[in-house]
Amino acid sequence: MSHIIEKYANEIEFIDLKVVDIHGRLRHVMLPGDRLTESLFTEGVGFDASNFGFAAVESSDMIMIPDPETAFIDPFYTEKTLSFFCDVYRVDSLEPFPQYPRNLLRTTVEKLKEVHASDAMMAPELEFHIFEGLSYEVSANRVYYEVDVSEGFWRSSEFSNQNVVGRKMGYHRTPPADIFANFRNEVVKILLKIGVPVKYHHHEVSSAQHEIELLFQNALKAADSILLTKYVIRNTASRYGLVVTFMPKPIYEEAGNGMHVHQFLVDENGKNLFSGNDYGGLSTFAFQYIAGVLEHSLTGSLLAFTNPSANSFKRLVPGFEAPVCAAFARANRSAAVRIPGYVKNPDKVRIEFRTMDATCNPYYALSAILLAGIDGIKKKLDPKEMGFGPLEKNVYLMSYKEKESIKFFPTNLNATLNGLKKDNEYLKGIFDEKLIANWYTLKQEEARYVNSVPSPAEYQLYFDL
Repeated sequence: MSHIIEKYANEIEFIDLKVVDIHGRLRHVMLPGDRLTESLFTEGVGFDASNFGFAAVESSDMIMIPDPETAFIDPFYTEKTLSFFCDVYRVDSLEPFPQYPRNLLRTTVEKLKEVHASDAMMAPELEFHIFEGLSYEVSANRVYYEVDVSEGFWRSSEFSNQNVVGRKMGYHRTPPADIFANFRNEVVKILLKIGVPVKYHHHEVSSAQHEIELLFQNALKAADSILLTKYVIRNTASRYGLVVTFMPKPIYEEAGNGMHVHQFLVDENGKNLFSGNDYGGLSTFAFQYIAGVLEHSLTGSLLAFTNPSANSFKRLVPGFEAPVCAAFARANRSAAVRIPGYVKNPDKVRIEFRTMDATCNPYYALSAILLAGIDGIKKKLDPKEMGFGPLEKNVYLMSYKEKESIKFFPTNLNATLNGLKKDNEYLKGIFDEKLIANWYTLKQEEARYVNSVPSPAEYQLYFDL
C-alpha cells in the first residue's frame, strides 16, 4: 500500500471506495484525496451494511477497507479520483465478513487446494443491449415497456438514413449497420487503461446487442473485471445519452444476453489441470468438474446463483442458442458446457459454461460454479455415465423421441430456488446458512412480484375468454 500512497498522495483530489452489495451492484463512498494515508488501509471507513442486503439491522456496522491491488484512476469524475474495490470487515474483531462477495470468493479459491488446485482462470464474455430510449411502468391500470434504437428491425418501415439490423441478423455486422462500433472502441480503451484485459468486441445477433470478451484472469480479478466492465459500459453510455441493459431477455423473440465464462483450474506452478487426452483434449479431472457443474445445475441449485432473475428464464428457451439442458459437447453452442473446438494448444484447453447471465452477483456465481466443480472432483463423477453427453446434435433440431434422453434445466426462478433449498450441501462451509436463506428469501420475493403482475401477453390471450 505504501507504493500506492507514494504514487498518488499529491496527485489526486478524491478517493472513491467501491463496495459490492448482495445483488452484485457497485455502491460507493467518496473521500477527500488527503485521506490517502496508511490508516485508510488499516482502519478503513465504517458503513451500514444492512443497506447492502447482507447484514441484519441489529448488527449492521461494518468497515470497508480498500484493496490496494485494485487501484485505478476513475475516468468518470471531473476531478482526478483514485478508485478502489474494498473488502468488508467486522467492527469488533476486524476479521473479514464471510458473506461479503469478494471475501466469499477468496475463501472458495482457497478451497481449491482440497482438490490439489491453486486457482481458477476465467475469461468472461459479456453480452448487452444499447438503447437510445427506454420507458416502462408497472401500475394498477398500466403495465408496459418500450425500448428503441435506430438500428432496430422494427424501424424497417420508416424513411430513415439509418441502417436497420434485421431480426437475428446482427452477428459480427460491420459499419454502417454496426452503429455503435466506435462506442465499443471507446469502452475498450477505457477498460485497457484501468487494467481490464480485453480479447475483442463485436455486434451480437440481436438488434442493439453487443459483446465484449475479456482475457483470462484469476477468479477474483475476473469477478472484479465483470463489474468494472459493466460500470464502464454504463458510464460511457450515459455520456452519449444512451442506456444499456445486461437483462437476459430485453427484446421479445430476439437473442438474449448471456455471460459465458471460459474456465480451467491450475496448480501452484500454473499448469492447466483441465488438459488431457480424453474427449476434446480434456483430462479426467476436467470431466469430474464438468459433472459437478451439470449435476448441480440440473437440480436448479447452481442456477439460483448463476441465473438469479425471473427474466433469466425468458432467455433460457429453445431457438436462440441459449443452453436449456444439462449437457456437454465440443463446439456445440446448444450445450450448457462447451469445449471450444478452435483451441488446439494443450496449455489453453478449457470449458465454457454458457448458461449464466450478468444479472448474477459474479462473486457468488463464480464461487458456486467452483464449489459444484470441486464436488464433482471429490466424488469422481463421470458426466458420460450420468447421461450428460457428449451432445453431438443441435438440441433445438432434435426429434421428440431423441429429446427423451436429454436432461432439461428448470424453467423458472421458483424451480431453481426449490432446487437450492434441497441441494446446498456442496455450498456449505463457504456459503453459510444465513446467506443461503437470505438469498432464497430475496429471490423468492422477486419471483412472487414478477409472477403477480399481469402481462400484455395475458391480455392478448385471455381478455375475451
